[in-house]
Amino acid sequence: MLRKIQVAAVLAFVLLLGNETATKAQESPDIHVVVNMVQLNVAVTDSKGNYITGLRPSDFAIYEDGIKEKPATFAEGDAPARRLDELGAEVSSAGVSPQLPSGSSDGASPQTFDELISGSNVFVLFDTSDYMYRGFVFAQDAISEFIRSLAKADKIALYSYSRDLSRVAPLTADRGQLLQAVRSTVAGDQAALYNALLLTLKDAAQNRGRKVVVVFSNGPDNSSVVPPEDVAEFAQSAGVSIYMISTQEARLEPVSTAVFDRMTAATGGKAYFARNWKDEHRAFASIRDDLDHLYSLSYYPKANPNNGWRAVTVKLVGDRLKKYRVRTRNGYRPLPTRFSGGSKTTISALNP
Repeated sequence: MLRKIQVAAVLAFVLLLGNETATKAQESPDIHVVVNMVQLNVAVTDSKGNYITGLRPSDFAIYEDGIKEKPATFAEGDAPARRLDELGAEVSSAGVSPQLPSGSSDGASPQTFDELISGSNVFVLFDTSDYMYRGFVFAQDAISEFIRSLAKADKIALYSYSRDLSRVAPLTADRGQLLQAVRSTVAGDQAALYNALLLTLKDAAQNRGRKVVVVFSNGPDNSSVVPPEDVAEFAQSAGVSIYMISTQEARLEPVSTAVFDRMTAATGGKAYFARNWKDEHRAFASIRDDLDHLYSLSYYPKANPNNGWRAVTVKLVGDRLKKYRVRTRNGYRPLPTRFSGGSKTTISALNP
């Protein structure tokens, strides 16, 4: 009998606490809900690799785990992203943007919906391992020219790696600072590419809008403890496209070549294998051209019980477009993000 009374008392206390919490939640104006938003970088080319421009939101169909999704925003190249209504038509930019709560846990300033989808951030990861001794100056020249050519990118960061990662120049719009940082790099120890790439991706994932990592590698990885498959999956889940330039001929490094090809393709990027300094410059120019022609699409996923890996497919609509090729990331795993500001707390699963 006493046991039953104790259980009843505990249940009554739990119900009372739950009702009190619910009442406070209803009365508080500081409770926010942020639903999932998935952003995609999409390249569309013909059979010869020429970019297809001028497409409209209605030309794209997005599927997640086979479920057709409604696009929420759309942009071509470096044009500002435009919000779309339920039917995929453009919404006037005069509308009020929803506001995210201030004081996010990653130290970011208050952000509006427009800030979440705008901007282009490029992280350059430079191999300064002992593989680089012979072509070091040529590599610095190629990276410097690439940075100068990224006139439309909002911000650029320069990282270098050998056994460890060095954040030579954090994300900045100051091109002079970046060029000086390139010249300050020196060749060092053995190469831990995948370790360094994972850390770079984690930094990139903290930012909103389009995120790209461009890797300049001069040899295979011989020091990492992180498998490349895990690195690729994190990049896909964080919405970061990876481009890789290897100075080793593909036929000389078949294992690294296969890994680079798989990793970049899975994230919507591309891999290049440069035989000489001219090929290096051409590879960087191709990446810049790719960034200028990407379409940016985002959507809020419909109800999906799958909390694991979600497959994403982007198709072109209409017979005249079916002959073209689409390149983007092929899926993601939801990454929960917490925002908090004092007593105000928002929990979301916002996937860039």
